[in-house]
Amino acid sequence: MVDEAKIRVLLADDHQLFREGLKRILLMENERIDVIGECADGGEAVALAEKLKPDVILMDINMPVLNGVGALKAIQSKNDEAKVVILSIHDHEGYISETLSSGASGYLLKDMEAEDLVEAIEVVSKGGAYVHPKVLGKVLMEFRRLHEERHADPLNIFTGKGALIDEAERVSLFSQLTKRETEVLRLLVEGNSNRAIAQRLYISEKTVKNHMSSILQKLNVDDRTQAVILAIRYGVFN
Repeated sequence: MVDEAKIRVLLADDHQLFREGLKRILLMENERIDVIGECADGGEAVALAEKLKPDVILMDINMPVLNGVGALKAIQSKNDEAKVVILSIHDHEGYISETLSSGASGYLLKDMEAEDLVEAIEVVSKGGAYVHPKVLGKVLMEFRRLHEERHADPLNIFTGKGALIDEAERVSLFSQLTKRETEVLRLLVEGNSNRAIAQRLYISEKTVKNHMSSILQKLNVDDRTQAVILAIRYGVFN
């Protein structure tokens, strides 16, 4: 049996201790993740992204020479398939929507749990999107505002599937979920991590992940961010 290829990660943050902490967490938490490079400013991040072609780039939003948004745009201009996850201390929806609209595949707060970091890398490496559970609600509020202003479907920020889903399909989709899967999705919408959901429901994190896999399959979405957007968009838990 052939081992799965490792996920090659580039770290970009101007605080060396934080970078070292990230690297240690990644190497300890998941043997499939390999940190192939690190840098301390946005200009170097752009150069290393082009040279090393990592699977995922973890990048601070505030860096010298070129900030995270500027570096993101420069990286995207050279390779529009580059997968960048922004790291930030800011949970303001303006920061989040700007980075996602600029092409970021994810947004994480720096007080994240190790499991959120690892899950974000895994999801993004497969082409999905990941937004920190604590700020997902704010992201959706901002997208709703943009929807009202521009008549755009917020779900299309992440996938083109949402625009064609009507009320009948909504009922059909969510009625497929079991009672437990509905509980898991509701807690996810509230901003809970897998660990928090496991504690609330008195089940293991592995069981939560199994439920999440089933939820994604039944809702026909690629990642948990899309599942939450779909649930909120249709007011499933209102």
